[in-house]
Amino acid sequence: MASMSSVSEELTEIEGQVSDIFRALSNGFQKLEKIKDTSRQSRQLEELTQKMRDCKRLIKEFDRELKDLEFKIDSETSKILNEKKQSMIKELNSYVALKKQYASNLENKRVELFEGPGEGFAEDNVLLASSMSNQQLMDHGNKMMDETDQVIERSKKVVHETINVGTETAAALKAQTEQMSRIVNELDSIHFSIKKASQLVKEIGRQVATDRCIMGLLFLIVVGVIAIIIVKIVNPHNKDIRDIPGLAPPAPSRKLLWNPN
Repeated sequence: MASMSSVSEELTEIEGQVSDIFRALSNGFQKLEKIKDTSRQSRQLEELTQKMRDCKRLIKEFDRELKDLEFKIDSETSKILNEKKQSMIKELNSYVALKKQYASNLENKRVELFEGPGEGFAEDNVLLASSMSNQQLMDHGNKMMDETDQVIERSKKVVHETINVGTETAAALKAQTEQMSRIVNELDSIHFSIKKASQLVKEIGRQVATDRCIMGLLFLIVVGVIAIIIVKIVNPHNKDIRDIPGLAPPAPSRKLLWNPN
């Protein structure tokens, strides 16, 4: 099989960029294991996610270029290139799975703490039972229970509101993610079309240069034909130069022979 560079320079360039991204992802995940701060881990994970998006775009471009070359290369070369594409997809999926694992671990570390009002309990407990009657103790206990019930109800309301806000936020993020994915796909298609248009413009430029050479040659031929026609018009009988007055060479001198008779 011929080398990939001899088949398509575009495929060779894309493969090199994908390999660079895979190396950067490998180093990035190794660095992520050493980071302890959750905020720094989140930033590092976002950078790796962006690299995976770039890699996905390049693999799509590799697939488009391969489809354009499908009828120009032999079946063996096409098979090897498709296997190369599948290998890149498999390696990218392994990094995507690793990213999901790290993202899940980070999510588990983020714990929401809800604290109830505990202030004043120690002071209330200091009250001596001997200084309060039974009715006062019952009233005080009922009051504390009512306050506790109110705190629980408020906490439940906050939890429900938080769940609703989280659901709405998740739905909005999902819609925005889908929209961004569509935009990325459209940008990839536009980028690919621009490259194809540039190649077509170059080919048209070379064709125009060839056409100019042909037109110049035709112009010289036409000029030559016109010159021949003009010569024919000026000298319609195709006279020899010796028949033209003033241009004929002088006649040879005749010697007189003496005749004694």
